[in-house]
Amino acid sequence: MESAVFEEYKKELRAQMILYKKQKEEEVTRKEKEWKELQQKREEELQQKLQEDIRKTVIADFENKLSLLEQNNRDNEEKVRQARLKELEFLQKEQALKNREAEMEIEVQKQLQREREKLADDIRKIEEQKTATRESEYQLKVKELERQLDVQKRLAEEMRRKADQGSMKLQGEAQELALMEMLSASFPFDEINEVGVGVRGADCIQTVRNNFGQECGKIIYESKRTNAFVNEWTEKLKADMRSQGAEIAVLVTRVMPKDMECFGVKDGVWVCSFSEVKALTTVLRDGIIKVFNAAKSQENKGDKMHLLYDYLTSNEFAEQWKAIREGFMGMKLSIQRERDAMEKLWKAREKQLEKVLLNAAHVRGSIEGISGNAVDLNLLESGEEDDNIDNILESLNSQPRPAPNAQTSDNE
Repeated sequence: MESAVFEEYKKELRAQMILYKKQKEEEVTRKEKEWKELQQKREEELQQKLQEDIRKTVIADFENKLSLLEQNNRDNEEKVRQARLKELEFLQKEQALKNREAEMEIEVQKQLQREREKLADDIRKIEEQKTATRESEYQLKVKELERQLDVQKRLAEEMRRKADQGSMKLQGEAQELALMEMLSASFPFDEINEVGVGVRGADCIQTVRNNFGQECGKIIYESKRTNAFVNEWTEKLKADMRSQGAEIAVLVTRVMPKDMECFGVKDGVWVCSFSEVKALTTVLRDGIIKVFNAAKSQENKGDKMHLLYDYLTSNEFAEQWKAIREGFMGMKLSIQRERDAMEKLWKAREKQLEKVLLNAAHVRGSIEGISGNAVDLNLLESGEEDDNIDNILESLNSQPRPAPNAQTSDNE
């Protein structure tokens, strides 16, 4: 299509050239006729010289016209090259869009894979919790068997006599020992004390200590391993809590109350299973330490307020605040200087662009005056360049003219 347009354009230029040559020849013939009528007596040598000058003039005009046509041809070739570059840029953008779509597809697949891994982790955690529960039951069974073996070695006759009464007491003692061992291993800085047999109170008492070894509070534990939950246990444990001066009471049972599926508070007492007691104790212990720290922070509050007031009114605080303010003002001035420099640079580039557009308008007007509107030399979109050029000319006309001897800087 480009070759066809170029051939058509060459035919049109060739026709214009022939027409122009014919017009010039007719004009030359007419001038020769007039010259013969007016100067019949002139010598033949002078007539030949005049004809030779006229032919040279026609040839020069033809050569100028041909050079303009060649220049237009080169401009058209440049436009074709620009069109090809734009087409290449479009193809590159299209390929980048396809690559982006492929990346988005890969990202979606990665997101699906992460969701699958998250679901697998959740399933694994549930299985681990079930395994931990079975493990705790297994440990309880092991402790129970060890306790039974120890008691059987020392009290063989007594165990034979009480064999008919069942092993409820042994099971309870095994869970109590396992509870104390778990608390001692999980919280080595706390003091775990066992309540002796026959003494009124809970099975064990945990004295909570912070990182500084300060006593923050107490938690009492009651261990029950029966086949049914008895509501009177909570009232007894609350009474023991008051008598021992503890802050929290925890009832560890194998069978939960009917209205509870997991650990929770019942009648002011925390009720949980053996597999939940470690996590519950960690939360309760953290709460006791925070309450203790809050109470300690209220001590000597008046003295702290005076110390804070003295610091805020001291020269040290004033100097520090002055240093902060000086740093802030320095940053603010730096930002303002950068903004002024960029405004100056933008203004200079704007003036350069106006100069380029103005000179381009002059070149375009010269070429269109010679070749007409056949060549499109707009740097901007249709109509936009004319508006910009009109605005530039108007702004130049409105500016005051400098004096003939006035000297201006490069920026001006």
